[in-house]
Amino acid sequence: MSISTKSLDYEHAGQTYEGYLALPDGKPKAVVAIAHAWGGQDEFDHGKAKMLAEWGYAGFAMDVYGKGRRGSTTEECQALMEPLASNRSELQNRLKLGLETAKKESGCDTAAAIGFCFGGLCVLDMARAGMDVDGVASFHGLLGAPGNTDGHKTKSSILVLHGWDDPMAKPEDVMAFTKEMTEADADWQLHAYGGTMHAFTNPGANDPDFGTVYNPKAERRSLAALKDFLGELFD
Repeated sequence: MSISTKSLDYEHAGQTYEGYLALPDGKPKAVVAIAHAWGGQDEFDHGKAKMLAEWGYAGFAMDVYGKGRRGSTTEECQALMEPLASNRSELQNRLKLGLETAKKESGCDTAAAIGFCFGGLCVLDMARAGMDVDGVASFHGLLGAPGNTDGHKTKSSILVLHGWDDPMAKPEDVMAFTKEMTEADADWQLHAYGGTMHAFTNPGANDPDFGTVYNPKAERRSLAALKDFLGELFD
């Protein structure tokens, strides 16, 4: 299938953000928004947008940091992520803006969202906050509740793809998350991959001391689960 791609700017409250849109031939089944990891939107996210377009969806890589704000070192990434990780209502506002832009630019009324690492936290917050997404999928995401959505019912279907040995989302965090989702009356599922650490879908991850290691088998399984999940929502 031939696809088309473009980068585009979108603005809110004097801040410019940079999105990346990939479109299939013909009308997309839906738009899938992509939330980036802690370093900011990059070629990894663009690759996922193109993969989604090949599956027949519009793929839109969102930006919650602002145009040109990207991190390359652990310190830079932490400095970008921390202000939003500690202000989840502001993060949610930026995600809502990204979702609205994704729908407008793709011409789609229906949407899902996927995210990786910090982006996994982002898409789970989109579901928790009741945004207009049919489903969200978190890949090796951070699972902690934001604190401003307690007692909300969650209408989005939720898929969590998790490395069991992820030091950033430990078994007790998983259990707290499943309790939260059950109490939110969510349609949720969790796939845990044994012998698998954080960032398992990222071929550049190779730091076992930090807990980030690429795992091609878990990557393949998680993408197959995503394809099935989206098919269930939109086919």
